Amino acid sequence: MLFVKKKRLIERVLLVEDEPLVAFDTEHFLIVEGFEIVATVDSVADALAAIEGEAAIDLVLLDVQLSDGSGIAVAQAAAERGVQVLFVTGNCPGEARRLAAGCLSKPYPQRDLLAAIGAVEAMMAGRKPRKLPTSFSLFGER
Repeated sequence: MLFVKKKRLIERVLLVEDEPLVAFDTEHFLIVEGFEIVATVDSVADALAAIEGEAAIDLVLLDVQLSDGSGIAVAQAAAERGVQVLFVTGNCPGEARRLAAGCLSKPYPQRDLLAAIGAVEAMMAGRKPRKLPTSFSLFGER
């Protein structure tokens, strides 16, 4: 078989975004690209509940400024469970380096989101990522 699609390391995504249109567009795009959306939530409380729940999560796409607080608490909870975090925000926090695999600046084209997820996945597999989008910072494995 010449055209075997390799298994993704990132399949199940928790989307944490409090802008409804951004959340809807991102969720739809990722589903079309073959990802499973574990949940789409808009608050710290709901994100923490999802992380602490039974569903397996490979990656948390996380906005920092949420309606009920900072996404930093969500990133800390994910890190404690060994779940990769990708901040997707207009203002990447200083704590991001110790809590997340990377940070993608808003606004971004969808291809940059895919490239950022691919870079995190490459890092998880011990490979050097290909060319990174200019709006993306890869921090390395935590």
